[in-house]
Amino acid sequence: MSEVEAALEELSRLGLHRSTRLISGPQGPQVLLEGRPVLLLCSNNYLGFADHPRVREAAAEAAMRWGVGAGASRLVSGTMTIHDMLEQRLAEFEQSESCVLFGSGYLANMGVIAALAQLPPPRNADRRAGDRIVFSDALNHASIVDGCRLARAETFVYAHCDLDHLAWGLRKAPAGSVIVTDSVFSMDGDVAPLIGIAELAARYDARLIVDEAHATGALGPGGRGAVAGAGLERQVDVVVGTLGKALGSYGAYVCASSAIVEYLVNAARTLIFSTAPPPPAVAGALAALELLCEQPRRVEKLQANSALMRAALTHAGVPVADGATQIIPLIVGDAQATVALSEAALARGVFVQAIRPPTVAAGSSRLRLTLMASHSANEINRAAEAIAAGAAEIGVSFVAAGKPPTATIESEHAQAAVGHAA
Repeated sequence: MSEVEAALEELSRLGLHRSTRLISGPQGPQVLLEGRPVLLLCSNNYLGFADHPRVREAAAEAAMRWGVGAGASRLVSGTMTIHDMLEQRLAEFEQSESCVLFGSGYLANMGVIAALAQLPPPRNADRRAGDRIVFSDALNHASIVDGCRLARAETFVYAHCDLDHLAWGLRKAPAGSVIVTDSVFSMDGDVAPLIGIAELAARYDARLIVDEAHATGALGPGGRGAVAGAGLERQVDVVVGTLGKALGSYGAYVCASSAIVEYLVNAARTLIFSTAPPPPAVAGALAALELLCEQPRRVEKLQANSALMRAALTHAGVPVADGATQIIPLIVGDAQATVALSEAALARGVFVQAIRPPTVAAGSSRLRLTLMASHSANEINRAAEAIAAGAAEIGVSFVAAGKPPTATIESEHAQAAVGHAA
């Protein structure tokens, strides 16, 4: 047996082996999974735009007009008029001076964190100089974790949403250090205390990056995200957003001041050395953004569906933690039991994926439900009943609502942190 085969066998033994599942047709509330119709409850197509006719038509038209690929990186010949159109529209949407597109949210976070960590301190800062420190929430997404690594800066991993711990670390940090946080955390669906974080950033002369991947189109006025919902548009230095979730396409964007965007174009390696996003994806995202602006009630429908799912699960006897976002974790704990529950739900026509280490900490494996605005009330109620019935059939119990494990989503984040890490 080779080392690779042995590693795969060990993953299977631990209940951590993964494989792709084949979906036929577009993403929607109902999909064909390996030839079988199922209700989809693990897609990030939050507003139902990935399969919207206007979005499809825009992408198809763009392929005919601009071609399938951009052909080069942004700084060579890959920046096309369609990129500029979307960047301008996103800057307006986010009420920001400027915007630049990246190939993916992963590339955006890695490039932005590394670039900002190398900036000199603000000119008006009266605090001590020194190498920058990056402050990162313990449950930040893997792209942020890897961005901290690429920055080659000292990283301080503060306890999840713990303002006291963050403040403690910032007290001795050099001016111009960087705070980075998700606004909505991808595995738990909770929202960062952005007002408190912004206050600390201002007090300690730190630059603040907020990743709105799961908040754009889901929270805030007109779906503009948690930053706008907190009224912090002028207090957050960089907003990172994705085109691949609520906007139904692929790629990412960064909104900031004109000076910061110009700096990123010159310093973000993941932008400089990557092919520009393909025109069909950009045009599709632009069409989705226009739909969001025209139909803000889709955001309200998403929020209503999320509340309905929590109520339906509670009625079915499944404990659910309080929350207000479209991400609902049902924590089982054991990885193999979580996989068994996912398969039991699938046998009842509901596709909800089991999330296991290393995506979440050991002992916190879960079903991660994600709602779409396009789900019907009947579909939501049926899904809750299927999950409850599957759990009862195989004897799976859930971690009590409101008592999620405190370990990090990326335990490697804390292990890789240097110096001040808790």
